[in-house]
Amino acid sequence: QAQLRESGGGSFQAGGSTRLSCEASQYIASRNSMAWFRQAPGKEREGVAGNSPTSGRTYYADSVKGRFTISRDNAGNTLYLQMNNLKPEDAAMYYCAAGFFGRGSGMTTWTTNYWGQGTQVTVSS
Repeated sequence: QAQLRESGGGSFQAGGSTRLSCEASQYIASRNSMAWFRQAPGKEREGVAGNSPTSGRTYYADSVKGRFTISRDNAGNTLYLQMNNLKPEDAAMYYCAAGFFGRGSGMTTWTTNYWGQGTQVTVSS
């Protein structure tokens, strides 16, 4: 049984928008911070956005600041990534992750406990 399940991927035009969703089990959601990562072919997986409910902080990769927004529903079990003004370079497999932030700030301090299976986002120019 998948503990993190993403949805919302697909094919989009540049400049378009979509919202990715990640449903987490209550056990995972209540014990972890949540984040989105992406991996394009031939590239390393990179942190896109993360949210720490304990600190209240939200982090974004520089490449998506001002365009993407991470959020959780009130129950805390569903994670979202609102993606606006999509660019061809946003095309990737997007993964939901549950884990925690280390000392310091930003996605580089992240450690993953659980991964989702991913949802593909394709952006055409």
